[in-house]
Amino acid sequence: MDEKLPVRVSTTKIKKETPSVKTFFFDREFPFEPGQFVMVWVPGVDEIPMALSSANSITVQKVGDATGAMFDLEPDAPLGIRGPFGNGFTRGEKMLAIAGGVGAAPILPLARSDCVMTMLLGARTEKELLFVDQLDESTDVIIATDDGTLGQHGFVTDLMKDISLAAYDRIAVCGPEPMMSAVLSKIDSVGLASKTEFSLHRYMKCGVGICGSCCIDPDGLRVCRDGPIFSGELLRKSEFGHYSRDASGRKKNI
Repeated sequence: MDEKLPVRVSTTKIKKETPSVKTFFFDREFPFEPGQFVMVWVPGVDEIPMALSSANSITVQKVGDATGAMFDLEPDAPLGIRGPFGNGFTRGEKMLAIAGGVGAAPILPLARSDCVMTMLLGARTEKELLFVDQLDESTDVIIATDDGTLGQHGFVTDLMKDISLAAYDRIAVCGPEPMMSAVLSKIDSVGLASKTEFSLHRYMKCGVGICGSCCIDPDGLRVCRDGPIFSGELLRKSEFGHYSRDASGRKKNI
């Protein structure tokens, strides 16, 4: 199968995970590494990049036209899938994962792989926490909510002060970029940026490294081909945490 060509799939199940997040299961599995993404075509609307939350599912937060249209879909609705594309997280024997909001989606398959993992999981409120029951099956989960409705009252980054970061051989991070930038600052201050990986989201048109819409400053690395997983060592000298670009290429603050 040529991953550059779209494959028609049908949604077999749509599961409401939180008030703003749904998981869409489809009738075909895609071999992938945790952290890789697919380009999802919503007929008549747009094509957008989405991380796989399993071999046959994507977990979607309603944030724009395409995701809004997806939230109106019924089971058996068609989607187009291209991929998987990009790289995945580097596994370690003892891993720490840090996830905020829908950033737990690409971490879920990593947690299900053969590694010992501790996970710091954050969300605005208890109702927005994602995959807690599933993650509990294979992971030591420590929770923080912005409003204190479950776990520690505060941000997921606040949980980092209570653990020994150096005790882990790999650290995986995914979530809103301001959160990830704050994680990188803390990681870098203790000299662990090189063993920490971040899942970076950028606007994409092609997904295969041709159009250049997802290039990041200053080195022009393409998120679709050189990422979406990048080491903290690389990102600390980039636009990460400062700005991204819209569909026209104009800078917008993070």
